[in-house]
Amino acid sequence: MTDTNRKYELPGGYRINRVINGCWQLSEGHSLSGALDMDDVMRAFHMLYERGFTTFDCADIYTGAEDFIGRFVGELKAMGGYSHDCLQIHTKYVPDLDRLETVSFEDTQRIIDRSLTRLNRDCLDLVQFHWWDYDVPRCLEVAGHLERLRQAGKIRRIGVTNFDTEHLAQLVDAGIPVASIQAQYSMFDRRVEASQLKYCREHGIAMFCYGTLSGGFLSEKYLGQSDFTPQTRSQVKYMQVIEDSLGLEGMQALLKLLKQIADGHGVSVSNVATRYILEQPGVAAAIVGVRNSRHVADNDRLFSFELDEGEQGAIRALLDQYPVLPGEPYTLERTSPRYRGIIKMKLNGE
Repeated sequence: MTDTNRKYELPGGYRINRVINGCWQLSEGHSLSGALDMDDVMRAFHMLYERGFTTFDCADIYTGAEDFIGRFVGELKAMGGYSHDCLQIHTKYVPDLDRLETVSFEDTQRIIDRSLTRLNRDCLDLVQFHWWDYDVPRCLEVAGHLERLRQAGKIRRIGVTNFDTEHLAQLVDAGIPVASIQAQYSMFDRRVEASQLKYCREHGIAMFCYGTLSGGFLSEKYLGQSDFTPQTRSQVKYMQVIEDSLGLEGMQALLKLLKQIADGHGVSVSNVATRYILEQPGVAAAIVGVRNSRHVADNDRLFSFELDEGEQGAIRALLDQYPVLPGEPYTLERTSPRYRGIIKMKLNGE
């Protein structure tokens, strides 16, 4: 694969990896089956960096993740030759649900300053804005806080996360310079295909997809298996998505097809699942979680092959036999008690 297949360039010459190293799995409380080996995670970060995977995604509400990346930045600085542009670090601004009606510019600035300190950076490459409740009509006002901070030089770019197309358009129409959107997109969750992908293509907004591997369910590990006891908070969430889309029977049919395709290319099922999303028109990057050093080499294999038209068509034909989750991205998570019940919306308190 060429370098252009590994990288994506946003307006202004900002280049990122098409596979972004995701850090939600590093947050406290994510694992349901024991703590991670954080020394090994740090080793994985250095391995990724050495292989050219230099774009990292975190959030102010991923408890401990910003601090961990800040320590990684410190280690790179100590090694010498470090500059800000060696890494692309994307974080988020997620005001707590119970603060939406009162959050002030000073509150926003304090959280951004906290992220700067945690991440060991002098400015933030990309801050992705999330708003829990559209019935609290201050979304545009608070997005304006971020624009003021961008103009002040604390933020380089503004993105959004988990916005539906209607509210994304409201920000764009109001002049907020939205560079990117982070949305859940996988073979199990194709809600972005209804309208959001098209809107982003038309308005030059980069789409970063998370949940591409559905918490690890899209891997050889689950082919032919019947035990789907969730091991992480991610898997609790994605099992709901699977139940409401392909179901367990459809999941096995999909894994069998992906394994056949993967064997033909000498790659993994996860590689094929990620590659399929990366090849969809309008997708800039996929966010893949980092948990240990054993899986680092898997990222390189993503750029050793492409899916041909027949393989793309076979996957699409199988998926089209099953229901698509209803509505826009994150609508179920905002409105369905079943989906909403597993989400923590008060994690940004100081």
